[in-house]
Amino acid sequence: MTRLKEWFSSGRSTGKHTMPFVVILLAITFLASAANLYLPEDSALYVSTYTITLLGKYLCYAMLALAVDIIWGYCGILSLGHGAFFALGGYAMGMYLMRQIGDRGVYGHPTLPDFMVFLDWQELPWFWLGMDQFWFAMIMAVLVPGLLAFVFGWLAFRSRVTGVYLSIMTQALTYALLLAFFRNEMGFGGNNGLTDFKEIVGFDLQADSTRVSLFMITAFLLAIVFVISQRILSSRFGKVVLAIRDAESRSRFIGYRTDRYKVWLFVYSAVIAGIAGALYVPQVGIINPGEFSPINSIEMVIWVAVGGRGTLIGAVIGAILVNYAKTRFTAILPDAWLFALGAMFVFVTLYLPKGLMGIYAQLMAKRKTAKPQKSEESQA
Repeated sequence: MTRLKEWFSSGRSTGKHTMPFVVILLAITFLASAANLYLPEDSALYVSTYTITLLGKYLCYAMLALAVDIIWGYCGILSLGHGAFFALGGYAMGMYLMRQIGDRGVYGHPTLPDFMVFLDWQELPWFWLGMDQFWFAMIMAVLVPGLLAFVFGWLAFRSRVTGVYLSIMTQALTYALLLAFFRNEMGFGGNNGLTDFKEIVGFDLQADSTRVSLFMITAFLLAIVFVISQRILSSRFGKVVLAIRDAESRSRFIGYRTDRYKVWLFVYSAVIAGIAGALYVPQVGIINPGEFSPINSIEMVIWVAVGGRGTLIGAVIGAILVNYAKTRFTAILPDAWLFALGAMFVFVTLYLPKGLMGIYAQLMAKRKTAKPQKSEESQA
């Protein structure tokens, strides 16, 4: 605990982009929410409930991209398995929402979800017990991804598995979970997953006010996670993580237990992904094994690469822009989206290695160098 306090106390103030980002995020969230709740539908400034839900989904993806950037951009660990942590958090929320249906399901069973009644199950599995309590489900949404990340990270990092081998292992992890959750015997709805949710903590999920509330909560938590992450990564702990990324063998040689730093950063990243998954499910209305797909984890890496890894804000911007492009592109040419996504990744890798935030940094650098030149010319 003392060392943790030292890490935070020795850190610099939050980055120069942190407060503007938080203010802009919360301002847009407030304005969009007010436009949905208080403006008439025929108003030019009205924001539909569909758009509010779409924006909430984008913010969940932004939080997930933030988690990937923390571990990849700052520690150099390319994880292709963060979709697993995201899906586990989503399943925890989905289990809670399924328990809230009660006897309003198709089969009218007061305790068992419809898919269990269909499969002729007689009682709830032990891991469903307690999931009718919101607080317990939220603890599981954080604890399960964090515990899995701790066990995996402890085994992998203590064995000094790095590079492409670690990436393959993380991808294998999420694929194994994908196959497991597809099985009806697992008790998570099989291929269909969990859906047909009715309410959350007593509020109707289809009501506009509930949709807006979920959107605002997502934006608020994204801002909190962003500030905390910025603080951690600008502290002494963050400096050690950067040293591990740039020269792990040297960091180990001067006495740092690099595996411990990597494990705890991996756990922190997984917890953020789990929170994002828990926020995602009530807004989209479904969670199924498809969220474990390795393709989803690869897409997350592309979000971060487009925005600029190692910047945090770049991951958020990249996730929002790429998913907005996906929404528009799949409506026009749904079969061509994966080709467009691959082309985007190749383009960014070749011509924008530092992403959009790299372009922004170059423009700011040119602007700073141009100012002294102008002042010198005016004096002459």
